[in-house]
Amino acid sequence: MPASRQTNPSSDPSAAPKTRRSVLKAGAGVLAGAALAGVDNAHGQLPTAPATTATSPATTAQTQRTKYDRYLHDTRNDAWRAKVLEGESLERQLTRTERIDPARPLPPGLPGQDYLPVITPNNVSLPFKIVDGVKVFHLVAQEIRHQFAPGIEAFTWGYNGRVNGPTIEVVEGDRVRIYLTNHLPAPTSLHPHGFLLPNGLDGVSGLTNPPALPGETFKIEFTIRQHGTFMYHSHHDTMTQEGMGLTGMVVMHPRRQLHTVEEIGLPVDRDFVILLQEWRVEVGAHRINPFSMDFNLFTMNGVVFPATEPLVARLGQRVRLRFGNLSPIDHHPIHLHGYEFAITAHNGFRVPPAQQVMQVTALIPVGRTQEWELLALNPGDWIFHCHMTHHTMNQMNHLFTNLVGVAPGETDKEIQQLLPNYMTMATGGMNDRTGRPMHPIPPNSIPMKNEDGPFGPITFGGMTSLFKVRAQISDEDLARNADPGWYDHPPAEIAQPATGDELRRDGINPSGASRS
Repeated sequence: MPASRQTNPSSDPSAAPKTRRSVLKAGAGVLAGAALAGVDNAHGQLPTAPATTATSPATTAQTQRTKYDRYLHDTRNDAWRAKVLEGESLERQLTRTERIDPARPLPPGLPGQDYLPVITPNNVSLPFKIVDGVKVFHLVAQEIRHQFAPGIEAFTWGYNGRVNGPTIEVVEGDRVRIYLTNHLPAPTSLHPHGFLLPNGLDGVSGLTNPPALPGETFKIEFTIRQHGTFMYHSHHDTMTQEGMGLTGMVVMHPRRQLHTVEEIGLPVDRDFVILLQEWRVEVGAHRINPFSMDFNLFTMNGVVFPATEPLVARLGQRVRLRFGNLSPIDHHPIHLHGYEFAITAHNGFRVPPAQQVMQVTALIPVGRTQEWELLALNPGDWIFHCHMTHHTMNQMNHLFTNLVGVAPGETDKEIQQLLPNYMTMATGGMNDRTGRPMHPIPPNSIPMKNEDGPFGPITFGGMTSLFKVRAQISDEDLARNADPGWYDHPPAEIAQPATGDELRRDGINPSGASRS
């Protein structure tokens, strides 16, 4: 990776006449520069930390067990320690805030060496380069022609050609520099959601910093002082820009040498990232409506089932699922079939092992992240989905009148004399399995789109995906998260129509059950 220092003479405020815009930009630069106080990157080297006066046994033990001691910021003797009690959440907050000295970042954490890279189905992790010991990322905000699934696409806004934006992966202690280039027709900003950073880098345009105007490239730089699952999004005209797709996920991997196993948990074999979001796309339209509060597309990583890529694991692996919810309004109760899982973190904070609760469904509120962990002990193709039933369909509630239970009689035959393709829909629900042909679907809509499974149509859509566990799967296929195809069920483990002998044996009368 190149280590040369890169400068842009045109970015020097003194090279242009002073305007309100340049003064605002200079003010943001001062705030960003304040975060660099004490860091000498002129030769790509980290500074030498001054001698500490820490003498407590805990500090001595930490010094003996970590090679990063000279970078840690010890506050055990500071006056504000008296304001927290041992073991309470505020002590965790203080320790988290002061564990890493922002003026003394750690060497850049590298994938495969310092952390296991995450898998973001239907998406990727954002590439980075290292310049003078700083991880450099580049986000480009732009309009995108986005496909939610084959058969429906719309013009959205996103980052680097993707909706949602690519996942940003960093390591606790990294020094990070993020550039934001604005190719949108409107100003925008970048808010690192839940981050500990200087106020002038928070991305609330007009309050903490000016927005990036169309054609401009802004920069933020800070030290990662946390670990866990976080998000990023625009905070300029927030309802519009988040609703158009300017959202993404951030994973801050822990610097494992700084923590006990109880603090960060055991390493996992598979680590997945899923961002939940909801949209309004009028049937037949190609534009997102970010002003609506009535949504008809519910996505995982920007796509609806059956376009969602499965989460693939080998039997016996330890698996982590990281969720974030940047839906405009709705919380999402996500249900995983065939498994129990432990909720191990909320908003980047690890839940202590003794407080972790096993669940089969967990609510993920708007603006929050959540981490699950499980052991892949049950082979098969297991669906997981939002349990708000209207969130597992695509545009259906905006296409058809409720005719459930209505007997159409000869209506279809009469109308087909004028409209040959006509068929009364939904008399037996959205999928009555009569085998009748469906009348033409409006263009750019997928209201009845189903995946054809091994036993027929899978009557799910929207915020739905699959967790596929196999006993035999190669390392190469795991690395690609390759779909292994449908599960080959043992014959004795498939639900089948009951035989007459079975019904008689167990005294079951299929003609009707008496009231118990």
